[in-house]
Amino acid sequence: MIFAPAAQIMSNEEFHLFRDSIHTHCGIYFDDESKYLLEKRLSRRLATLNISTYKEYYQFLKYNRKKDQEMMDIMDILTTNETYFFRESFQLKAFTEEIIPELIKKKTRQGIKTLRIWSAGCSTGEEPYTIAMLLSDLPELHGWKIEIIGTDISQRVLQHARRGVYGKSAFRATDETYLKRYFQEQEDGHRITDKIRELVTISHLNLFDSHRMVMLGRMDLVFCRNVIIYFDLTAKKKVVESFHNTLCDGGFLLLGHSESLMNITTQFTLRHFKNDMIYQKPERSESAGMP
Repeated sequence: MIFAPAAQIMSNEEFHLFRDSIHTHCGIYFDDESKYLLEKRLSRRLATLNISTYKEYYQFLKYNRKKDQEMMDIMDILTTNETYFFRESFQLKAFTEEIIPELIKKKTRQGIKTLRIWSAGCSTGEEPYTIAMLLSDLPELHGWKIEIIGTDISQRVLQHARRGVYGKSAFRATDETYLKRYFQEQEDGHRITDKIRELVTISHLNLFDSHRMVMLGRMDLVFCRNVIIYFDLTAKKKVVESFHNTLCDGGFLLLGHSESLMNITTQFTLRHFKNDMIYQKPERSESAGMP
């Protein structure tokens, strides 16, 4: 009789080594109560690589020539990617009916007709494509240059986003008119139209990669919804500081409804709009920085 090998148990020391490596890489933090979760998910990589112990796997992750790719594979199995089109409708209503008109007035006074929006942690692409559809419906923006950048740390979900084909669950909050106007039905689902795809650039980005963050350039709005909840306080402060540096003066940061900047930073103002509360980077006064 042949017996299957016993499942490996991750020691507390090994758990702390993996946890710290992941935290240093991207900010995701596993507390002590999450040991079993991390162990269970990493066990898939041991099986895939035919590695017998977590100690051996840690050595692979630290010193093997494929270590960078391995960390990317870990990101694919650790990140949560549950999303759908038109998520958090009240916030989107504030975005289209209050924030965008305010930005249009401001930029029109400045003689500027460009709008740059970053969807940080865009997962399979529903968020940036939702933004693109909403903006395409606004006649006031016709003739404007609109750039929407969707980024995520998981290569797996980015492949899905680039393909732009979605099943039924992605449309649980989508009005039928949007489905008819901006999607083409095909055998394996609904494909986003080229008109919308052209407004969106999908790119790989680790929010801890400060050099790549700088390359994004200035943004008018940053969507980062249900992402920083997976970070500890130190990581949250680092990422939010990067958002602050990326935003133009007067730019907006839209977080998930379960997230706030309390105890993280005082650099943003919490604006009370009719439909939602949104964080804004304050405008600098003309005399700011002058002697």
